[in-house]
Amino acid sequence: MPSLEPIDRLSYISLITNDQEKFLKSFKFYSDLGFRLTKSFSRVSPHGASAASMPQLQLGVSHDSLREAWLESYPLQDLDENGYLRPWQELSVYYGDNCEKLSESTIIKLRLSNEEPVSATCSKKLVFFSTELKKVKQILHHAKANAEMVGSNEIQVKDPLGNLLSFSNRKNPLSNKRYDSATDYIGEKTREILSGKGYLQDPKLKFRSEISLAIEEKETKAFDDKNGNETVKKKKIAVMTSGGDAPGMNPAVRAVVRAGIFYGCDVFAVYEGYEGLVKGGELLKQMEWTNVRSFLSLGGTAIGTARCKEFRERAGRLHAAYNMVTNGIDALVVCGGDGSLTGADLFRSEWPSLVKELIETGRLTKEQALPYQHLTIVGLVGSIDNDMSGTDVTIGAYSALERIVEMVDYIGATASSHSRAFVVEVMGRHCGWLALLAGIATGADYIFIPERPPKAGEWEKELTEICARHRDYGRRKTTVIVAEGAIDDELNPIKSDDVKKVLVDLGLDTRVTILGHVQRGGTAVAFDRRLATLQGVEAIKAVLELTPETPSPMIGILKNKIVRYPLVEAVKQTKEVAEAIENKDFDKAMSLRDTSFFDAYNYFRSISYYDDRSHQLSENRRLNIAVVHVGAASAGLNAATRAIVLNSIARGHTLYAVQDGFSGLDQGNMKQLGWLDVEGWHNRGGSEIGTNRTLPSQNYGKVAYNLQKFNIQGLIIIGGFEAFTALHQLHEEKVNYPIFDIPMVVVPATVSNNVPGSEYSLGSDTCLNQLVTYCDAVMQSASSSRRRVFVVEVQGGHSGYVASYCGLITGALATYTPEAKINLRELHQDIALLFKVFQADRGEDHNGKLVVRNEQASSVYSTQLIADIIKENANNRFETRTAIPGHVQQGYTPTANDRVMAVKFALKAMEFIEEWNKCTDNVDHIVSVGDSEVEQHQAVVIGIKGDLLEFTSVKHLYDTEANVELRKGKTVHWKDMIEVEDMLSGKTLLKLRQELS
Repeated sequence: MPSLEPIDRLSYISLITNDQEKFLKSFKFYSDLGFRLTKSFSRVSPHGASAASMPQLQLGVSHDSLREAWLESYPLQDLDENGYLRPWQELSVYYGDNCEKLSESTIIKLRLSNEEPVSATCSKKLVFFSTELKKVKQILHHAKANAEMVGSNEIQVKDPLGNLLSFSNRKNPLSNKRYDSATDYIGEKTREILSGKGYLQDPKLKFRSEISLAIEEKETKAFDDKNGNETVKKKKIAVMTSGGDAPGMNPAVRAVVRAGIFYGCDVFAVYEGYEGLVKGGELLKQMEWTNVRSFLSLGGTAIGTARCKEFRERAGRLHAAYNMVTNGIDALVVCGGDGSLTGADLFRSEWPSLVKELIETGRLTKEQALPYQHLTIVGLVGSIDNDMSGTDVTIGAYSALERIVEMVDYIGATASSHSRAFVVEVMGRHCGWLALLAGIATGADYIFIPERPPKAGEWEKELTEICARHRDYGRRKTTVIVAEGAIDDELNPIKSDDVKKVLVDLGLDTRVTILGHVQRGGTAVAFDRRLATLQGVEAIKAVLELTPETPSPMIGILKNKIVRYPLVEAVKQTKEVAEAIENKDFDKAMSLRDTSFFDAYNYFRSISYYDDRSHQLSENRRLNIAVVHVGAASAGLNAATRAIVLNSIARGHTLYAVQDGFSGLDQGNMKQLGWLDVEGWHNRGGSEIGTNRTLPSQNYGKVAYNLQKFNIQGLIIIGGFEAFTALHQLHEEKVNYPIFDIPMVVVPATVSNNVPGSEYSLGSDTCLNQLVTYCDAVMQSASSSRRRVFVVEVQGGHSGYVASYCGLITGALATYTPEAKINLRELHQDIALLFKVFQADRGEDHNGKLVVRNEQASSVYSTQLIADIIKENANNRFETRTAIPGHVQQGYTPTANDRVMAVKFALKAMEFIEEWNKCTDNVDHIVSVGDSEVEQHQAVVIGIKGDLLEFTSVKHLYDTEANVELRKGKTVHWKDMIEVEDMLSGKTLLKLRQELS
């Protein structure tokens, strides 16, 4: 008999016969040995017909099988008190489905074939590991099988099909170690696995994801010597939220925690603000990567905030210093308002003396205190009032503004129904930012802000005149926004009830609504999520880069760039605003605010107060101006048009609205709009005058004819890339049609944000907030279902702005954009990453994931195909779904940010047209331009560059910046979002580990 090649460490094998008697004997033989039946199939049983019609019962069954029996060997595992196998997931060695097992199980598939004759098959030698050779020998003896001992460590026997079976108590033939007890083997193997992974030293490491392993491997770079001694001191950073809560604080905490871990730091959360520092204990908790998993969509602050009288005293700060040192913490990131940041900087200045006192009183030894001679403080401004100097906007401000605008919209609906007046009080003790921008966004009749108070004894008359005038124009409601810190120029408080009395005297049925803490509530809007996330990452970078000599920085945003600003200087300038108001130096108070605040105040007055025609130009300087909407509808079109109409009335111009885009201009379909025509347009989505994708090239002659017929002296085109293309066409054709040589401005308005020359387009903020709501709901579904992945398709054309922004603010694991081409290798890597993310999930964690795909990311890898590829490769480890919000992204109601920007864009465009036509001598109206050539070109694009509104000639943009074929600009101004998204989702860490392995 020739020697047989042994088959060891077997997981699956099929044994075939066409002899029913041998099939039944083999089934009994293996069952007696302890193999358990896991699947039984028969075509000739009473259930055969049903089996034949149910594909799920035939999964894995061969087409020629009459019967099949699948038998699995019992794995070597612990038993419970009833003698049953303890589930693998409950064993101490389990830390995910990919972890090492105690032993391998074997499945034998017995097949009774209907083919005659069965082709001859070679006999096999199957080798099984067993710790119970005596018991195996007894079973074989009882079955009258011809078994023989080979030495003292192996039993050989043939099964009824002629296959040679070998049972050995050695794990492999090369091992000298014999096992005569399952308990001994399980205990030894368990210790080996746990020791190899380091779990005996730290039981908390039992359940770890690949992200945790990647973090550990990255951290081991700090251990260089042979003994594993730490050669680089590991930074320990605490993060806390203090003062009033603000939407966006949780995304900031998430960013700090994950960025800190990414850069190899230990990060602690200080619960309940400064109280947590003072009390220590359980209020100082080290954070893991997964602890902040759901923070992006949570409002308020999950780690709490509280007022702490103790910290205001030195004794309280002494306790705080002690708790930080004993926990090894020497850096603190504080997210709060000016009071919280002032306290933090005081803490830093006192730190050396506090540590010295702790040593002198014996609470700390010199050795304990030696590594903690300096404290690093970094501030993040979390304040809905937007009252901090040194930054253009604070975390939570735009979320609060959105709440206010939403509430005022609701109030407006009932006010119009009953023709009532409403006085709405909003927060802002020393800062009128919320009241001012809410007034612009809601079309309010009047506002009261502390920086520009009305004259004492005269404001009542001015308020009455304005509200009465608007009623005479046909308005059915009256809205007045009052900041809680509103005063007159003699510093007398102006309360909501004072305003109500004036409106009641006017004969209006008036109600007062104090919004209160509803302004702080709810999840953060898209802007605040992005701002908080980018600033949180920058805070960690600052901690790692600061020296003891560097002043404590405050992380802010200036000119749309994340910056570090001296904290003490920012607090000082902030207090100067309140001091200027107290000193009645209101011009100084306004100057201490950023320039956009001053401009916004003027814009509000232009569209709300000056409709009395008191600021009209002389008749010979008044213009005929046309506005046209081009391209797909987006939020902000109507708000911009309303602002243009109201400004035209204030300046004495005649405003024509072109109906239905350039196809309407071809037909001379132009309507003169008045004050009441645009009433309520501030909060309407879509386009009230109609829009489409037709261009002037459809009929230049008719376009020129109708512009000349109506004597149009300025044209404002509101839209996306079609608007940009239309402007370029008109500019190029002015040599043939002199009427085209008039000032023309494109106001970018598209969800795709793909207009060259601007980093912001009207409608994009509304789109992103729609996606926030949509993806939060999708993520909730994915998390509730545990292992589920949603592939979300977003708009954006060939621009990846929306997808990248959406991925950042929703915590997507992967984002596919047109700028970064999708390929099979990348998909394979992302699927592998999904496996690793889910591997440590045992079902108790809400662990759903998002993948965001731009609609034009690939012509091959569609959203459905990506979902199918992931599903095909998931092997039931997780499931996939697609989610396509479609035109929901265009929004129903514009966001507050889009409404405010619509007014700014519109009035700046009007200023440009006036300047070009030399309508004004006011030096304050000088328009800043983006390039020198604009002085020779009348066709420009208005856009945001940094924090500036600039004009750039369409010729310059078309020649140097535009990718006409792909309908977008060449500049990718959102790269920072992509890098941070990959860092905080864990993708960069997992890729790093993949590269290292």
